[in-house]
Amino acid sequence: MAGDILYFSPEALTDFSSAVFQHLALAPDDAALVTECLVKADLRGLGSHGVARIPLYAERLQRKLANPTPDIRINRVAPAAARVDGDDGMGMVVGTRAMEAAISIAKENGVGLSGVYRSTHFGMAAFYVIQAVKEDFIGFTFTNASPGMAPWGGAKPILGVNPLAAGAPAGKRFPVVLDMAMCVMARGKMRLMGLRGEPLPENVALDADGNPTRDGLDVHKGGTVLPFGGPKGSALAIWMEIMGGVLTGAAFAGEMRDLYGDFSGPQRIGHVFMAIRPDLFMPLDEFKKRMDTMIDRYVDSPTAEGFDEILMPGEPEEREEIRRREAGIPLDANIVGTLRKEAERYKVPFPRPLSRPDKPNPNRNTL
Repeated sequence: MAGDILYFSPEALTDFSSAVFQHLALAPDDAALVTECLVKADLRGLGSHGVARIPLYAERLQRKLANPTPDIRINRVAPAAARVDGDDGMGMVVGTRAMEAAISIAKENGVGLSGVYRSTHFGMAAFYVIQAVKEDFIGFTFTNASPGMAPWGGAKPILGVNPLAAGAPAGKRFPVVLDMAMCVMARGKMRLMGLRGEPLPENVALDADGNPTRDGLDVHKGGTVLPFGGPKGSALAIWMEIMGGVLTGAAFAGEMRDLYGDFSGPQRIGHVFMAIRPDLFMPLDEFKKRMDTMIDRYVDSPTAEGFDEILMPGEPEEREEIRRREAGIPLDANIVGTLRKEAERYKVPFPRPLSRPDKPNPNRNTL
């Protein structure tokens, strides 16, 4: 029934997703990378970038608008930089290889940079900075995206929401992980709310005629999301366009094709990945202790009225991942219905929902 929530184990969704992408001609390792990114997003509470997107990616693969077997070329263009030709591969595969290159360069030079062109939508931006943090590096991710937002003062969605992600390891504390789009609310989340029949909050989007709308599907029918902070969000999105599009040689300024409905050709998205060694100015252990001290001072400071605690960027997602790994990943029945159709289409078994998920509630901000 519409509106019902079903719970699935992360392992079951992983097996299902991987099987679908292997059916679509991705190599097992590449299918696993795409799947890991999608399930990680669901675990962290970012359902708009999770397995709900499988039908979208599958459609582009079926139409040969994304390359299931890309020849990803990494060309070292400077001591601390590489240019990456993604060959229109799945963005999760291209992005992971590019961040690997940035980390490898940073091990040699302290800082490593990868600029990517000819890529596709790469899912959750935090996925790549988490990749760096796991290896004790500071990570940055910049990307451009298909048009979905008007620049401040404009009415045409020529600018992407162009997310920025950054992450730094800590010691006993969770790593600090920032992942944010430049709009008030992510387009993917609006789409998900539209599919569920849930109204958007006020003042987050305009329809194709430039009128305020509360229908999340309007933004994918010529409408536009609104930047957070007015001109500030718009300016940051333009900066991401410079980094992800202009600098890398990828498509830019409205040239990228929409993931949801433009099937006229590859997306031609661009990304930049950066890795920095935290031990450039001090031993790694000292850096991590300083991170813990900084976090302690912030979270232990007095709370404002209406707040019980202070959380660091990425901490709500870390807590949610702990909970969902035990309780299961919730999926709306409408999303489950679309995934079942994909299972039938590709003759892949669809997992059974959990009968009764547990509900642990971790309330801590340490590892």
